[in-house]
Amino acid sequence: MRHGLPIARPGQVVGLLGGSFDPAHAGHVHITRQALARFGLDRVWWLVSPGNPLKPRGPAALARRMARARALMDHPRVAVTDIEAWLGTRHTARTIAGLQRLYPGTRFVWLMGADNMAQFHRWEDWREIAARVPLGVIARPGDRIAARSAVAARVLARHRVAPQDARGLGRLDPPAWAFVNVPMHAASSTAIRDGGGWGAG
Repeated sequence: MRHGLPIARPGQVVGLLGGSFDPAHAGHVHITRQALARFGLDRVWWLVSPGNPLKPRGPAALARRMARARALMDHPRVAVTDIEAWLGTRHTARTIAGLQRLYPGTRFVWLMGADNMAQFHRWEDWREIAARVPLGVIARPGDRIAARSAVAARVLARHRVAPQDARGLGRLDPPAWAFVNVPMHAASSTAIRDGGGWGAG
């Protein structure tokens, strides 16, 4: 990293996995490794958010979430970052715009679980996000049907890439999106918090 920011060269394809990571868990690691393989990514960056505008409760302290995420996600092609705090952005569209200014020539892919695709139309400026970067959607337990029939999926239907072509997703001009089914991993941050394995702070 340079000055706390991850390094990417022009022409590289970088997957962006955003979220509160409150806390990071094995499910995040699982979908990251799957995304690297299924979407043909050079790197993945975890964007540990200062806070999620769609969630009423604030997350644990950013430093604590970053420390856990870095301890858990040990992969030479994955960087855990607090770049949203550095950019001063809370909404994905603004974060992506900021990254595209910082890294001209780098090709970004926004990664999300199928649960997020199901409510993507509620995100601020979601159409701008889809116009800026391809979307890589990864199936999670119980969310496959909801994601494929979601508002955003219907609006973007003609831009969907066949699963067998998903490895080239990052080389396509947006809008473009691919939905891939991967081996399931049921871990969730909510379950960890509810089970008392994380707590506030």
